Amino acid sequence: MNAEATRTGAVPTSSQPAGRTDSEWRRGHFVSLLRFAEGSIREDGAACWLDDLGQPDTSHPVETWITARMAHIFAVGHLLGVSGAGEYAARAISGLQEVLADPEFGGWLAARGAGDELVGNKEAYAHAFVVLAASTGKVAGIPGAPELLTEALAVLDARFWEPEHALHLDERSRDWSTTSDYRGVNANMHSVEALLAAHGATGDPIWLERAAAIGDRVVGWARSNDWRIPEHFDAEWSPLLEYNADRPHDPFKPYGATPGHGLEWARLLLQIDAEAGTAGHRTEAATKLFDRAVADGWDAEGGGGFVYTTDWAGQPVEARRFHWVAAEGAATAHVLWRVTGDARYAELEAEWWAWIQDHLVDGQHGSWHHELDTENHPSGRTWVGKPDVYHAAQAVILSELPLTGSFAASAQLAGHILA
Repeated sequence: MNAEATRTGAVPTSSQPAGRTDSEWRRGHFVSLLRFAEGSIREDGAACWLDDLGQPDTSHPVETWITARMAHIFAVGHLLGVSGAGEYAARAISGLQEVLADPEFGGWLAARGAGDELVGNKEAYAHAFVVLAASTGKVAGIPGAPELLTEALAVLDARFWEPEHALHLDERSRDWSTTSDYRGVNANMHSVEALLAAHGATGDPIWLERAAAIGDRVVGWARSNDWRIPEHFDAEWSPLLEYNADRPHDPFKPYGATPGHGLEWARLLLQIDAEAGTAGHRTEAATKLFDRAVADGWDAEGGGGFVYTTDWAGQPVEARRFHWVAAEGAATAHVLWRVTGDARYAELEAEWWAWIQDHLVDGQHGSWHHELDTENHPSGRTWVGKPDVYHAAQAVILSELPLTGSFAASAQLAGHILA
């Protein structure tokens, strides 16, 4: 399918992969995820961490990355016609501007605690999600989003972009005076997502150029490492393959390879091509990343589910199953099927959605279980509660939308299909 075709409409229903996730279920489940997430948005717009029942967990501060993700997802919902979604998107955009923005030094705080205390340093990861939220909000016509986007792009560019490496650094002190020696791929992965959305929202080619440069750099590292992506680096961007070997359960910087990121990068590479009009340019790399992640990560003998991390030989290190990995697997399989027409991707997508429905979707309390143990029972060692509908919501609605560089552009093209 060429790039123009992927931008002009959703795949016809008759050619959707078979399985238990038909169009009616997908659309209804997307709305149910947004209804669950409504409970996270405080009156001031900052988003709470939700527990397993969907109630605010006040043991966690309100965090920028969660608030921005919720602003993004509600803005997508607004574009698709979900009633009330625009109001929640506007409230979350306001929370980013009024609660989580740093009035003294600029940029965004990692979080604010229950006593209004400041938590954490300035993180590229969180700033990327602010750009994503503002980009989607601008496309959706959410008040305040255009101004937020202008500011967020300026901060990401001035404070985190390293032009000599064509990558973003990871973390700086609150006053920007010191920079961590750590560099990471995770923040850059979400920066690619954000920059693609920014290109769609502004039309400025620099954001697409940066997204493509980052993606191609990561492909080079993966190609030379048997398609397992090095995640952690020093200040000169030399890989640190043993980083956090003593912390295999870390939710953001775990040791080893992360199959879920291989899957997510594969989808993003295809979205770069869709946005740039370079259909097929990165398809081979996407398939290599996908195949390596599936070979290493999918535990067919253990009842299904993707392990969280592996060592550099592909052996599981943290074998628990996190919800976002399965979501990215199903989403990427769908995009690969749409781009290549290869039926094996459709078959994998159907298999994984069946597994998701059996093990992750919480029919009693809503949303998805965020973590399962190795026997596919709900667990909570690394991820406690249900703070995030972003991965699940994007995955479940993706096949209903045209394929573009961003969910905002895709939702805008699809129109009010959920009205």
